[in-house]
Amino acid sequence: MQNNSPTPAAWVSALPLVVLTLLFYVVIRCFGGDAVSGGSQIALLAASSVAAALAVVGYGCPWQRLEDSIVEHIRSATSAILILLLIGAIAGTWMLSGIVPTMIYYGLHLLHPSYFLVASCGICAVVSLMTGSSWTTIATIGVALMGVGEAMGLPEGWVAGAIISGAYFGDKLSLLSDTTVLASSTVGVPVFSHIRYMLYTTVPSMIVALAVFAVAGLTLDHAAAAHADLYAETLAATFRITPWLLLVPVATGILIARRLPAIITLFTAVVLACVAMLVAQPAIVNEVAGVAEADFFSNFKGILVTCYGSTAVRTGQAALDELVATRGMGGMMNTVWLILCAMVFGGIMTGSGMLHALTALFLRCVRRTVPAVASTVGAGIFFNLCSADQYISIILTGRLFKGLYEERGLEPRLLSRSVEDSATVCSVLIPWNSCGMTQATVLGVATFTYMPYCIFNLVSPFMSILVAAVGWKIKRTER
Repeated sequence: MQNNSPTPAAWVSALPLVVLTLLFYVVIRCFGGDAVSGGSQIALLAASSVAAALAVVGYGCPWQRLEDSIVEHIRSATSAILILLLIGAIAGTWMLSGIVPTMIYYGLHLLHPSYFLVASCGICAVVSLMTGSSWTTIATIGVALMGVGEAMGLPEGWVAGAIISGAYFGDKLSLLSDTTVLASSTVGVPVFSHIRYMLYTTVPSMIVALAVFAVAGLTLDHAAAAHADLYAETLAATFRITPWLLLVPVATGILIARRLPAIITLFTAVVLACVAMLVAQPAIVNEVAGVAEADFFSNFKGILVTCYGSTAVRTGQAALDELVATRGMGGMMNTVWLILCAMVFGGIMTGSGMLHALTALFLRCVRRTVPAVASTVGAGIFFNLCSADQYISIILTGRLFKGLYEERGLEPRLLSRSVEDSATVCSVLIPWNSCGMTQATVLGVATFTYMPYCIFNLVSPFMSILVAAVGWKIKRTER
């Protein structure tokens, strides 16, 4: 539909963001960690109504245009929603099949609290680099490491921060990563050139993160780690612990390495875990189904409840009972609801032209190298805030600055790197962004709780600007 209505002024376009920020502040003060149970969703819809009213009443924007934009935004999020539901099923089946308890059991014996954080960051970085998926890395090995860290008594914010830092480092540099391919293709840079150029900012950021996690591991209180042996014994008494169960995550890694679609890979991982659950943990299947003797129907019921519903296994230790409790697909519904509401807000901001009016402010700053990189980084974070979606942020930032970088004689790979240093890694730091919502739900740690400890994600935008200021490996192109 052709846009014949005037573009809203920048100050008018900022009003919905101001309203959203104020509402989120009030909601978080009132509900705390339960903000995603409904309060945050209402805040997004309220801010969306403000944006829609300003666009329709104030600038004559047709409602159909806003509705079409909302539908397009929601359509773009459908894959993420399906993946999120499958991750919920993985969380339930991998836990009650004994896969995650086995990982935790061996982790408690192999990893020491003093170097657990730096080891977790490194492990997730390697796994994510090989698989190209931060989401899958966090949902599988990340969940297991989260359980080990909690059993050791380490602060959940530090553990989640180390896991996320490593996962997004590998995702950013992996040839298999969809964000890496998207950022390079949007700007028109060969993917290998894009990855090599990112090393100049990504590796220093990771070194800083590993150093912080190493120091934190040595200075944090390890008194609670004395319970680690007790927790390991309790897990062994509750679940059948066997290295054979690790074949499921190994098979999942092989499927990811073969670049099968994420939905197919995750569904296969659920099916394999269900089989492992029937073979290795028949007593737990009976407990979930609520029967004493197993038959086909009780097994079927136990498997389905594990996939979609809340489960609780009694271990005799309150801390472990909470650790092994799962919520399945049903536990993801608040996040799905939040994603849909965020897409409504992003759709109205885009369809009304308000997002375009706000981004025009960034373009005024693109004169020299450092302001150009700083503006690109700021735009990537800004689009994550407004559109609530990582992929939309990458595309919008790349397209917005592509022509301007060419006019200023700046390399396109500098643009693609700056996009990744901001739009890719900072998405997980925003509570209403699809990445932030997903990882907070998967790890069971609120976004605001883990945010200060995602060292790699926090350092990356500043490192991008710092490298630009130093001028390291930055060349001008012929105009």
